[in-house]
Amino acid sequence: MPTFVSDGVTLAYADEGEGAPVILIHGFASNMKVNWANTTWVSTIVRSGRRAIRIDNRGHGESEKLYDPDQYRTDLMGADAIRLMDHLGLETATLFGYSMGARIAAFATLGAPERVSALILSGMAASLVDGHAGSEKIVGALEARSRDDVTDPQALTYRVFAEQTGSDLSALAACIKASRQTLSAADVSAIACPTLVVAGEKDDVSGAVEPLTALIPGAEGVTLPGKDHMTAVGDRGHKAVVTDFLDRHGL
Repeated sequence: MPTFVSDGVTLAYADEGEGAPVILIHGFASNMKVNWANTTWVSTIVRSGRRAIRIDNRGHGESEKLYDPDQYRTDLMGADAIRLMDHLGLETATLFGYSMGARIAAFATLGAPERVSALILSGMAASLVDGHAGSEKIVGALEARSRDDVTDPQALTYRVFAEQTGSDLSALAACIKASRQTLSAADVSAIACPTLVVAGEKDDVSGAVEPLTALIPGAEGVTLPGKDHMTAVGDRGHKAVVTDFLDRHGL
């Protein structure tokens, strides 16, 4: 797996296909394989004539593990995505993030708007501004000696998923202490590139699509019927709306 160094942190990435570049940024406790390859997103994007570029976020997958929460601020992880573009010699690209990855993509877009040709926020809608509770319980679940010691059902879900993905639990605990930063309504209203917001109808983590699209000028929104935060990721309808969005904008 190729790597690059972003402000002293070694990060892994993958680069497949040819054509207009799409930077794929995965969610919390996941990695570029689980979030994007196992769900056939990579093959979908490549078959559409585009270049699928994935990154393992700091603390995740094959990237360097850090244990200081300050190293996981969302603006820093957004800068990692832009530095990957620098490393690959890309002037502009579409940023496509899922869940925490969508939050990272939004911060990256605001930090370097001239580099982002389009923004796709999936699995992260109203919560990008409103936030959501539960971080302390998730930290406790990740730091618990055993999953058997975790009593909160939602926090247990994160612990089980982190174990399934072979993640470093201590690094993830540090990450979630700092990476759930929100943006203000004024912040997101400054997003000027074509933007698509997608979330499942039953996604309690993301929040509803409409409140966020109402804040971002010209943003499009799609709610996936019957899908929750986990089942929306690789949904066929999800892929169809994203591909259509990119086609219509010539990206």
